[in-house]
Amino acid sequence: MNPSNEQIKKWHNDSKNWKWRMFYYNKEDSRLLVDKPNPNLGSTINFAHPKAYLFFVGMMLFFGLVVFTIVFAKK
Repeated sequence: MNPSNEQIKKWHNDSKNWKWRMFYYNKEDSRLLVDKPNPNLGSTINFAHPKAYLFFVGMMLFFGLVVFTIVFAKK
């Protein structure tokens, strides 16, 4: 079931769903990616989502591979 726009705004504006005003954590919200408090800064991960940590580790591995490739491609 998709949440309504009103429910999304309510969750987004609730400071209890934001840890250190940086990390979104809401078990009721089934979305993996959510907008940051300032939408001009992009999206963030809902760390209460069951697949959030797999997604996060996957992103870190990808960026690590990119950095590794850039650093060692010149040798």
